[in-house]
Amino acid sequence: MKKVDTQNEKGTKNVIKTWSRRSMIVPDMLGHTIAVHDGRKHVPVFVTESMIGHKLGEFAPTRTFRSHVKEDRRSRR
Repeated sequence: MKKVDTQNEKGTKNVIKTWSRRSMIVPDMLGHTIAVHDGRKHVPVFVTESMIGHKLGEFAPTRTFRSHVKEDRRSRR
């Protein structure tokens, strides 16, 4: 929150890295890009009006779904 306040005072919009997924998105964060940690990397999240009141972690999924591998027709015979 301190970093958002200082950037609002300076008028800059640099990417802010955070590991806190439980932080609530407040109106001061509007228009900022916040890089939220998903367990292995930081996912950039651009904050819009509809996100206010939600948690940062909701917009950085931790698990990636890799579709089930389709079996080869030859292996079933």
